[in-house]
Amino acid sequence: MSFAVPDRVRPLRDAVYAFMTERVEPAEHLLHEGEALRELQEEAKKEGLWALGHPKELGGGGLPFLDYVYVNEVQGRSEYGQLALGTYTLQDSLMLYEHGTDEQRERYLRPLVRGEISPSFAMTEPAVSSSDPTQLATRAVLDGGEWVINGHKWFTTGASRAAYTTVMCRTEDDAPPHLAFSMILVPTDTPGYTIVRDTPVLGLDGSHCEVRYEDVRVPAGNLLGPRGQGFVIAQRRLGPGRVFHCMRWLGQAQRAFDLMCRRLHERTAFGEPLARKQLMRQHVFDSYAEIQAARLLTLRAAEAVDAGGDARVEIGAIKVVGARMLHNVIDRAIQVYGAAGLTPDTPLDRMYRHARAARIYDGPDEVHVDSVGRRILGEYAGGGNWEFGLR
Repeated sequence: MSFAVPDRVRPLRDAVYAFMTERVEPAEHLLHEGEALRELQEEAKKEGLWALGHPKELGGGGLPFLDYVYVNEVQGRSEYGQLALGTYTLQDSLMLYEHGTDEQRERYLRPLVRGEISPSFAMTEPAVSSSDPTQLATRAVLDGGEWVINGHKWFTTGASRAAYTTVMCRTEDDAPPHLAFSMILVPTDTPGYTIVRDTPVLGLDGSHCEVRYEDVRVPAGNLLGPRGQGFVIAQRRLGPGRVFHCMRWLGQAQRAFDLMCRRLHERTAFGEPLARKQLMRQHVFDSYAEIQAARLLTLRAAEAVDAGGDARVEIGAIKVVGARMLHNVIDRAIQVYGAAGLTPDTPLDRMYRHARAARIYDGPDEVHVDSVGRRILGEYAGGGNWEFGLR
């Protein structure tokens, strides 16, 4: 596998790069205030850059998975890239596309792809460890033709602007833990669905909502996929989603790397540019090595997913390596900027806070480290080995 972007993807990737660097990034100060997003979305639609990863039959760009992975890398340069280019809904759209009923698709899927509504996904709960999701306590009971949901979720990202939330809840009492949960679609205007607060993350308000469900009633037809298949659906959603996360982190890391290297040439200390200081060059070397290693691991994981493999080891590894890489590269860039790196004068202060959260959401590092180690050791326990050249 090559690091290089394939020729078939390069023109589109270049167009997305130009859109991000010339329009989205310069508008971030407005986007932080809730302005300019609609204008950027309309420009993306006019230029054929909208919803590139969504299926064509739904009005998207229809990019194959691996091609979209390369585009996602440059889209990730800004926290607003997904919103501006209409791919924020991709994981939820594909989940509905694969598991939704005709009625669910008609009500939610096409409006999602067009950017007319937003989704949200509720799994995490404040009272239990989300690293063991079999502990989730939110329950749904079938009462006649309705599901009655009671529970308490948080970090339901985007709930305050969403048309609906896909809720992971226990529906089966006598099933094994991983077959006891289902997913149910809950419109956010349903009585009993109450947003308690937008939970700030390291001082950033990102619509990470805490939500209570008190006798929330929705039709039985709002079940997404079969009963008891919540974890199966979640894994199909989260696996490719983690690849997308890691590619966007590479875009963020590239941006931080660019800022750092330019600063090293622009800033003078003790009579010469910082670029001539050996310790500053160490920051460049370490960042280069970590970005390249994370990028190769991520592209390898994407290749494994595209081939239809399980890819649990590859995905678990990139989630940990990618999040650490992102944090380290941004941290070095801040160090190079000095006091200015701690202020909103550069994008690094927000990037740093988002990077720290990356080591927790979609599963904390420790869970992925343990899972990867267990799976590899399992190969040896069965008399085999882990031959890197054949994987």
